[in-house]
Amino acid sequence: MRLLVLGGTEFVGRAVVEAALGRDWEVTVFHRGRHEAPAGVRALHGDRTAPDGLAALAEGEWDAVVDTWSAAPRAVRDAARLLRDRVGRYLYVSSCSVYDWAPPAGYTEDAPTVTGASPDAEQTAYAQDKRGGELAVLDAFGPDRSVLARAGLILGPYENVGRLPWWLNRTARGGPVLAPGPRELPIQYIDARDLADWLLGAAEQELSGPYNLIGPSGHATMGALLDACAAVTGGTADLRWTAPEPILEAGIEPWVQLPVWVPPDSDMHAALHAADVSRAVTTGLRCRPVEETVADTWSWLGSLGGTAPMRADRSTKGLDPEVEAKVLASLDGVPGDTP
Repeated sequence: MRLLVLGGTEFVGRAVVEAALGRDWEVTVFHRGRHEAPAGVRALHGDRTAPDGLAALAEGEWDAVVDTWSAAPRAVRDAARLLRDRVGRYLYVSSCSVYDWAPPAGYTEDAPTVTGASPDAEQTAYAQDKRGGELAVLDAFGPDRSVLARAGLILGPYENVGRLPWWLNRTARGGPVLAPGPRELPIQYIDARDLADWLLGAAEQELSGPYNLIGPSGHATMGALLDACAAVTGGTADLRWTAPEPILEAGIEPWVQLPVWVPPDSDMHAALHAADVSRAVTTGLRCRPVEETVADTWSWLGSLGGTAPMRADRSTKGLDPEVEAKVLASLDGVPGDTP
């Protein structure tokens, strides 16, 4: 197949490119030239936010396009309109953030979406921007030639958001580690490579419509994730499993200061770790073990000297060592969460 990837040099886009090359597809990437394109692709350059920034895409035909854009929806609108008569299917990597907050546990693709989104908008808020991107794709390609891949938490090699890399570097430092419990707490995420494989399969099957694209809830737990991090980084980390209450009482922000984790029995956990993904599973979603995701991400981090790239438009993740030490000290002699 002939695939166009808008981006294709970082995280999800790069995973898509590598997966497509692995299938011997003919791959074109359109990017700004800030990062080197993977070997084996045809590279076109342009800035889709600039006047005439899509000029390099004025000619050419492709079976499918994958777009991961998450800023101003009008950039998706312009690309979709330009390509609608020369591309068979538009696969837009959207987000479960498009659902009206906070969707209940078990929510499906039929859950209500946020209001205030427009395909013509400048950059506003993440949820409205992603929904605006969806509307732009639907407007140009219609519901029968559009795939809206509503991803949740994405982990794996090339991550430029700072979640799994932070946990890996933290466990690599060793010593007592504030491990947010309960350790059997189910988490929901998707390895970027599994997301990429599903997207390519969707193009092959000529799928359409919205899909919650995350691994099944409980595919892994906080315990499995952090145990894998501790093991792959040398085994010197002492995971101190701690109940949610003292963590929250200390003012620690879930999801951001302790990446991936949100307390159980909360709206956040239902929204971030309990989506119904049966539609994606029945159409081919397969998820590799958490141990593989962790090990491969650690290997990739090692190739970079331990410091992962970070997107400038994403917040800094992780817990200050002094805050962690203070909380751990306050828990000495106090029963924590069940190991």
